[in-house]
Amino acid sequence: MSTKEIVARCEQLFEDLDFSAVKQWKAAAPGRKAIGYMPIYVPREIVHAAGMLPVGVFGGGDQLEVIQGDAYYQSYICRIPRSTLELGLTGRLDCLDGMLFPSICDVIRNLSGMWQILFKDKYVKYFDLPQTYDDATGGSFYVHEMQTLRADLARLAGREITDDQLRASIAVYNDNRRAVRELYAYRAKKPWQAPTSEVYLLLRAGCVLPVEEHTRLVRQYLAQADLEKRAQRDNARVVLTGAFCEQPPLGLIKSIEMAGCYVVDDDFQLVQSYLLEDVSAAGDPLEALSRAFLHHSAQTSSKYDEKKEDKGKFLLHQVKTRGAEGVVFAAPSFCDPALLERPMLQEVLAKHKIPYTAFKYAENTGQMAPIREQAGTFADSIKLWSAA
Repeated sequence: MSTKEIVARCEQLFEDLDFSAVKQWKAAAPGRKAIGYMPIYVPREIVHAAGMLPVGVFGGGDQLEVIQGDAYYQSYICRIPRSTLELGLTGRLDCLDGMLFPSICDVIRNLSGMWQILFKDKYVKYFDLPQTYDDATGGSFYVHEMQTLRADLARLAGREITDDQLRASIAVYNDNRRAVRELYAYRAKKPWQAPTSEVYLLLRAGCVLPVEEHTRLVRQYLAQADLEKRAQRDNARVVLTGAFCEQPPLGLIKSIEMAGCYVVDDDFQLVQSYLLEDVSAAGDPLEALSRAFLHHSAQTSSKYDEKKEDKGKFLLHQVKTRGAEGVVFAAPSFCDPALLERPMLQEVLAKHKIPYTAFKYAENTGQMAPIREQAGTFADSIKLWSAA
């Protein structure tokens, strides 16, 4: 497939709120099961080892009118729980046999309880993540959480999930993470060849496709993207951060690019890039997943920082290694983790004389002109400062 064909396929998957790709995967072999997960991170290896399809559920975006979902939540929280409920209540998630709700914030914790009440015939788990990062305490807790998930999915699958199957799944996901790292490195090197609006769609495809197929698709895109020469512009290179849970509409990403910004790093779809190094495929697989989470995972606002001096280190690393000239803080309205951490990160950037701008959005944001104007002004100011 050409780059255009790959992107078109990914966009079709992105726009399909009926999850047809998941239904087709299940129909191909009777007895198959699919397990949904909310952002930011769950160990998809366990779901894969159970012979099930992990499916990312990131709300309804700007294509879904929320009617029933609004009856369950107040207006002064983010939109993603309401649109996710709308997907469930309208039958669009009937293809899922279960849902995982990782510990992102109080809203997602509440949503897991709401799901248990409304969908009693489905497997539901609030998947807690450690807040202490030593192996003896946080590690033991996390291994216990994963072992509970492993046992639950084994009962759902009707078979044991062996260590060998887990190690094989770890190897498969290591390959996928390497492909995503290659994609991000290529975009940072040649952002005009791999626009973020395309990279984003490619990542979203990985939330509904089998991981092996997604890995092939990413590498196919990389091979094709380098063959298609695109115009290079004098755009500002920026890191976009804050969009780790409720995702921005595709139009917002395109607006930032059209305003004169090359997004050279981001925190979209963290589930695919959260673990920064390969997970060991030797020894106890759950211990290996635990060590990777504790010691080799990305910083994000929903993850507790043990040391005050670590605040902003990861963001500074993104700016430095990607050759960024500034940072764009893009957070969903009412996102407590992102908006509470933003002033602390801005203080770190100011100390290092790194320019930044900030705005809020909702997944159904319709008016892009103000955001485009703000991003354009920011890009222009970066060019003026760098030339001064």
